[in-house]
Amino acid sequence: MNDPLDGFDLSPLGGRIAVVTGATRGIGEGVAITLAKAGAHVIAVGRKIEDLEALDDKIKAAGGETATLVPLDLTDGLGIDRLGASIYDRWGKLDILVGNAGVLGRIAPLAHIPAKVWQEAIDVNLTANWRLIRTLDPLLRRSDAGRCVFVTSGAATKLRANWGAYSITKAALNALVATYVAETGSTPIRANLFSPGPLRTRMRATAVPGEDPQTLEPPEAVATRIAAMCTPAFETNGVTYSYTERAFV
Repeated sequence: MNDPLDGFDLSPLGGRIAVVTGATRGIGEGVAITLAKAGAHVIAVGRKIEDLEALDDKIKAAGGETATLVPLDLTDGLGIDRLGASIYDRWGKLDILVGNAGVLGRIAPLAHIPAKVWQEAIDVNLTANWRLIRTLDPLLRRSDAGRCVFVTSGAATKLRANWGAYSITKAALNALVATYVAETGSTPIRANLFSPGPLRTRMRATAVPGEDPQTLEPPEAVATRIAAMCTPAFETNGVTYSYTERAFV
């Protein structure tokens, strides 16, 4: 199998400024550490300061520089808006956005999903990424090679009973990113989707409780490929990379 992201040179990430959401565990943690180890300055977004501080320790242990820690619940729209202004004041631009944070919602029929659970799935999986685009787009346009990678799921297209909150919001995320691609095609920005497939994450354990987690790869297994999609050399635009298939789909 010829993996188009295998063996990418990550050294050009040195000195680049990267926002990673959901950075304190799972895929986001692996990506934050990988980017930092390659020399990027990571602006790590997570809900709990203690988890962000633990991430900072891991980044330093891996040889990366100190990260900028942003305790932020992505349901806080005004907080997301302030993030863009803060980055502009300190760096004047942004090179990388990894929209990784997401919630499962509830595995249940559509008619049985509580309104609060439904709204949280929309707020985190969709609206937060729109607000990130809205506040960070001017900064990405100031980069010589702005790169955006949003974590999607096969559930966005393989629609199954009881997965509605997750599937529908991920499908909407795909449409959001495709629209952003259409709007930025004449700029140096490249925006793409990454579909990790089943990994040994807390979300997966909640969704499929009877599954043996040791049969799955750890979430950090995908980190180098997401980092590759953040490099200036990655010019592909508007595609979805499937880690399960090791290919663009």
